[in-house]
Amino acid sequence: MLTAGSQDFSDRRGQAVQKLFSTSEQQTEAIAERLAQTLKGTEVIALFGGMGVGKTAFARGLARGLGVTDGVSSPTFALVHEYEGKYRLYHFDMYRISSYDDLYSTGFFDYQDTGILLIEWSENIEPYLPEDRITITLRRMSDNEREITIEGAVIP
Repeated sequence: MLTAGSQDFSDRRGQAVQKLFSTSEQQTEAIAERLAQTLKGTEVIALFGGMGVGKTAFARGLARGLGVTDGVSSPTFALVHEYEGKYRLYHFDMYRISSYDDLYSTGFFDYQDTGILLIEWSENIEPYLPEDRITITLRRMSDNEREITIEGAVIP
């Protein structure tokens, strides 16, 4: 169901790359929930993808996989939501961030190494993200199907 048509390979740096396909919001959440089981507690997870591709659904699944029981929503106006679970989870939305100064003013750098950083709209801050991150790219294939590319981690 979740791995139908999945592909595993590595990129030019030898980093693990996995492509999965989802045909529903629930499948997207389940993929993220499985990723959560592989985390150690201080990862940076950069979400890439346009409006409506499932970034917040992915965040909900990841949070659930970490044992978060609070409702998860996109922190568009607050910029960051903090959740307690197996590890502390900081859920960022960088949609309105357009410069280093904007990013710095959010306190983003103070959060690093204190929990898992899950970042929506990572495109806007890509030059400032650590290289040793997990990159998740969500792409709309059709109204219901999404291609989810995971770099830097492998979902069993």
